[in-house]
Amino acid sequence: MAAPSGRRSCSRAASFWPVLLLAAVALRPAEAVSEPTTVAFDVRPGGVVHSFTQSVGPGDKYTCVFTYASQGGTNEKWQMSLGTSEDHQHFTCTIWRPQGKSYLYFTQFKAEVRGAEIEYGMAYSKAAFERESDVPLKNEEFEVTKTAVSHRPGAFKAELSKLVIVAKASHSEL
Repeated sequence: MAAPSGRRSCSRAASFWPVLLLAAVALRPAEAVSEPTTVAFDVRPGGVVHSFTQSVGPGDKYTCVFTYASQGGTNEKWQMSLGTSEDHQHFTCTIWRPQGKSYLYFTQFKAEVRGAEIEYGMAYSKAAFERESDVPLKNEEFEVTKTAVSHRPGAFKAELSKLVIVAKASHSEL
């Protein structure tokens, strides 16, 4: 299956790529992809910058770091899931609020990967919950680089409920 050529596409078709990837993974034998590691953590308001970090792969080859600041309300339970391909050349990092929409006001966010380069990244103002679907942020609200998905100052409208990253192993020079 071919990956999208850009890091992010303005078309709706690009938003279906992770779904296709997950479907392909589901149809492959169980050994093809490592069982995802999912860890719960608290997203805490108060305007202070917080980070949550997890690693996966042989020797913790890949790391995903979620850094944010938020205001309003009380702590929310969020989750971070990490998984790798059988050959350990790709990994996924998904950060989300399982109950769907977050009620916190995010002043900033950044999901960063180490040990890999992002092939696909997307941010959502609302995560799928019960009969509702994911609602992506507008393209102008966030940016995707080789190593991070982050808010765009002045354009981000403070709503965040989910981040999805698909990354490929970084090539090291010999």
